[in-house]
Amino acid sequence: MTSDPLSRRERQILDILYAKGAASVADVQGSLADPPSYSAVRALLRILEEKGHARHEARGPRYVYLPMVPRERARNSALTRIVQTFFDGSAAQAAAALVDSGSLSDEELSKLSSLIDRARKEGR
Repeated sequence: MTSDPLSRRERQILDILYAKGAASVADVQGSLADPPSYSAVRALLRILEEKGHARHEARGPRYVYLPMVPRERARNSALTRIVQTFFDGSAAQAAAALVDSGSLSDEELSKLSSLIDRARKEGR
């Protein structure tokens, strides 16, 4: 994957590819809010291919597009960008925001606590 930044629309399309696993141009277009034309979606998918974020394969008479980067790696990259952008690079501030949001279940809070304890024991 190259380090070329993605436009907002390219990120939206990549999100759709991750959610669906594979999608045709029509599938992507149908999943976008306020979608551009079919040919514009096709051009954006081609740009994602050129940037190394997607690939296509023939399935019957049409192409389907798939993400090139494993979801976990893409998730980590996105999380890093969010922490840098909204939390001044502080993972602690990001974690605190999640905890303070009240959106975590008791099970999720317990899992976070266990992960923190394990990281402390391993010296991370």
